[in-house]
Amino acid sequence: MRETSTSGLSWRHLVFFTSSVLHFVLGLSGDTNTTNKEVKTESHNTSSRRGAKVILILVGFVAVAMFSFFLYKLWQKKKRDEQYARLLKLFEEDDELEVELGLRD
Repeated sequence: MRETSTSGLSWRHLVFFTSSVLHFVLGLSGDTNTTNKEVKTESHNTSSRRGAKVILILVGFVAVAMFSFFLYKLWQKKKRDEQYARLLKLFEEDDELEVELGLRD
């Protein structure tokens, strides 16, 4: 099945373009049966709902960021304590070793 095109567009592209334009135009047209007062209250309700969702999402992100920061600081403290313990162990006086080597009685 070959498609013939006169202006470089195939029939499929033409149908797709036409349906896309119709969806766009029909989506922009509002319901003319509602009054302006109803439209204003509906848009106000949806905008306040959107605002509440945005605020909740931001609070969630901040909470996750703070929890991650807390865990990072806790991990840093744990690593620092481990390194300090290793340092103390390294410089500990080992009496048994000195006795075995004969350095001390």
